[in-house]
Order: sequence, then C-alpha cells, then structure tokens
Amino acid sequence: MSHEPWWSSAVFYQVYPRSFADSDGDGIGDLDGLTARLEHLTYLGVDAIWLNPVTVSPMADHGYDVADPRDIDPVFGGMAAIERLIAAAHQRGIKITMDVVPNHSSSQHPWFQAALAAGPGADARGRYYFRDGRGPLGELPPNNWTSVFGGPAWTRIVEPDGNPGQWYLHLFDAEQPDLNWEHPDVFDDFEKTLRFWLERGVDGFRIDVAHGMAKPSDLPDAKDDVKVLSHSDDDPRFNHPSVHEIHRGIRAIVDDYPGAVTIGEVWVMDNARWAEYLRADELHLGFNFRLTKIDFDATAIHDAIDNSLAATALENATPTWTLSNHDVGREVTRYGGGEAGLRRARAMAMVMLALPGAVFVYNGEELGLPDVLDLPEEVLQDPTWERSGHTERGRDRCRVPIPWSGEAPPFGFSTTADTWLPMPADWAALTVEKQREDPDSMLSFFRRALKMRRDRCEFAGGGLDWQAATRDTLIFRRRGGGLVCALNAGRRAMALPPGELILASAPLVDGKLPPDAAAWLV
Repeated sequence: MSHEPWWSSAVFYQVYPRSFADSDGDGIGDLDGLTARLEHLTYLGVDAIWLNPVTVSPMADHGYDVADPRDIDPVFGGMAAIERLIAAAHQRGIKITMDVVPNHSSSQHPWFQAALAAGPGADARGRYYFRDGRGPLGELPPNNWTSVFGGPAWTRIVEPDGNPGQWYLHLFDAEQPDLNWEHPDVFDDFEKTLRFWLERGVDGFRIDVAHGMAKPSDLPDAKDDVKVLSHSDDDPRFNHPSVHEIHRGIRAIVDDYPGAVTIGEVWVMDNARWAEYLRADELHLGFNFRLTKIDFDATAIHDAIDNSLAATALENATPTWTLSNHDVGREVTRYGGGEAGLRRARAMAMVMLALPGAVFVYNGEELGLPDVLDLPEEVLQDPTWERSGHTERGRDRCRVPIPWSGEAPPFGFSTTADTWLPMPADWAALTVEKQREDPDSMLSFFRRALKMRRDRCEFAGGGLDWQAATRDTLIFRRRGGGLVCALNAGRRAMALPPGELILASAPLVDGKLPPDAAAWLV
C-alpha cells in the first residue's frame, strides 16, 4: 500500500469546459455535457479532472474574469450542474480540481463596481490598484507596465463627478482589474471561496497566475521590450517575494481538508526561484512548462527533463509534466503537423508518461488534435487578438471543441453546428467514436499507455538515470521500478536497449525503433 498522496503520480485530464461537450444546444460546452461524457475519461483511465473556470463571469477572458467566485455561471449550468458533476465523477473514482483566479477579478465584480462609485482614497478602491496618473493633468499611466495580452496595463476611469480620474491596474484584459492582496478583505474573501468549494467535495485547485498577486509597493517601471503573452524573471509585474506569504496562507486553509491539492501556474524560469513555490508549506505541485516550449529535439527534451527534475529536487517536491494546454498550443502542430507531428506527439506522450510525478493531459491530446491555424478573423475571441492590434491571433487555435462522433461538424459536440468556435470538417477521422473502433488510433494508444503506467510496478520510484545514447536519441531508466524509455528523434532506425518491449509508439522495423518513435522496455 503506497503512502504517497494520490496526486503524486496522478494523471490529470484538463477539461476546457466550453470545448468539451454541450448538453443544451447553445454551441458552448457545459458541466452537464462533461458529466454525460465521463465514461470517456473512465475508458481513458485518468485519475482527476482539472476544470478550467466555470464560475460566474462576463466571459471577457472565458471565465478568467470572475464576477462571483462562489457560484457557477448559467452558461455552464449553474450550481446544480457542478453538484451533479462532482457526485458522478467521485462515483467513478475521478477527482475534481477547479481553477481559481486570485490575481484579479472581473470589472463586473461588486467590489470593482463599488470602487468606481466610491471615489479616490476610499477603502473600496484599496482592494485594487488605483493610482493617480503622471503628467501635469494625470493624463499618463502611473508606470510603463503593459498587459500580458498587449497594450497598456492601466486604464483611466471617469470619476463619479464626470471628470477623468485615476487609473487602475490590469495585467491582463481591461476587464480583469488586479486585486491588491495587501488589503485584508482580499485574503478573507479568497478563504471563503476555497472553503466553499472544498466543503462541496472539490479535491483541490489549480491556481491561476500563482506567481502574481503580490506587487512591489512602488510599482517601478519595467523594461521596454516585454513581449505579448510572455515575461522574464526580472519583470516587476510578477514573482514578488511577498507572494510566498500568500501561498503559505492558502496552504494553511487547504491543509484543513486532507487529500486536497494545490497546483500552481508558475511561469518562473529560474529553478531556485521556481522551487520556492514548492516549499513544504506552499504549493503541493507547480506546473513546469519546459516541455511545452521546445521542439521535437532529443537534446532539448533531455535538457528540459533534467532541468525540471533538478528544480523539483531543490525542495524534494513532485515533478509535473505537460505537453500542451489551453494557453500554449497543441504538440501535434508544434512538432511539425501532419503525420510527422502525430507520430512525434505519440512518442512524446510515452516519454512524458514514463517520467516520475504527475501528468497533465489536455482535452483532445488523446485524439491527436492539431491546432486550428486557419480560424477566420471574425470568429477569434481571445482578448489578445484585439489588445495586440490584430498582430497576435491568440490562443483560440487550441480551444476548438473536440469531436465525438459523426461525419460533419459539430461531430456530436453539440446539436448545433454553430459552435462557439467553428470545427474543421477534416476532423471526421479524429472523432472519439472512430478512434475507439481503431486499435491503432491515438486514443487506443493513449488508453494502453495509461493502463500500463497505472498497473505495472516498473513505473514506481522517483528518480531516473540516463543511458548512453546518440545525439538524436535518448534513453532513461526509472530508478524504482526499472522501466526503460527510449526515444528516437533522429532520421535513422535505432537499436533498442536490452529488455522486453512492452509498448512502442510505432511498429519496429527489422527489430529497430523507427524515427519519430518511442518504446518502453522492462
């Protein structure tokens, strides 16, 4: 009997709820749609769901602009729908982790509306970052910070008296004002939110922008060359040391609920600074995104794995692995697209699943879905598209609804073909229905791989050792159980290391592993 926490080797399945399954025919996925499709996740063999935001929101950033963190938006089915989901998932042995958004609220949140009405200097404004502008008439923003989505990070308001007034900070969309965690109401309210959901049976939280929340008191200018949808470790907008005190407070709450997990979205590249978030009294897990940032290259993959293991080892923490999510795009496309991208994605899934720690699979990854790069401009919804002046198309490409059945859109996702993002007609070959019938499909492969990872003792143990390999290949052995994983990222077939082959991502050629393929041996 293992004494490790359930999440230490779990496979989390990320559900982007707008794009998973639509139960009411409005073209937008919802919670009852997810509940109706839980059999797919049982079939696949996952341990937990990470649910992207479903709380009340005007949807300026598809739920990451929260107007009421303790209620479910009607578009997703309301509170009754999540209660049905939690009960049905638990009945199947699947845990539920919810997205929470502590860095900012919606501009429609009652707090922000009260702040607008209250006037400068009022306590209601202290829950956010309201500042006077620079320049003779306060006409310039308080500093040079830009929004992650593009454009300035400050918006000037009209005061209750009708005159131009203070500016408020929003590191993301203008409809997502940043909360000031130095105001005691902010933590108190967040505690209420965490306890509200934990007491309703939620098994933990993915914490959005977990390296945000805290800001330097003087709000100094940033460097001038900050790119859209990215930032560096020396960016004053993020990773301020006092954020760790916030995480210790969060952990103290969550520890009242045995087994509950916190998973931080931590975009920090320096290993020592990243690992600080995983100290024993802070986050249980922290996303490490290095595998999402690289091409299909053996050296880069080796270095990313090594780096991630070294980072978690600094605090004796559990590694996490992911190849894609709703923000970074799908690996089939990143690895070249088409048949080559699909082969490489299958091989990299084996590498990821062979590693020690927790794994996150993004919905549709198990089907080998690519990014949809040719979405018409008029359907783009990511706020990045507008805020970047139509220079960055944003993340809609990897959020297109997933295909379930049939020969034409909406492929069983909805009863209407007018889905919130259009589905490509050529996804007919990628539906769950077709792939379940095909033993050689990506879905069938994923199911076999997850079953082996769950059932076989060779996947035990926390460390790995690298074996001798050429520049275009890599081989590692798990220390605890002895599983060997080999990856061929070169152009020639690769001789397999000694051992019994238990799974390969592609048929062997004359007993060798072909290019763009991986194998497991014991």
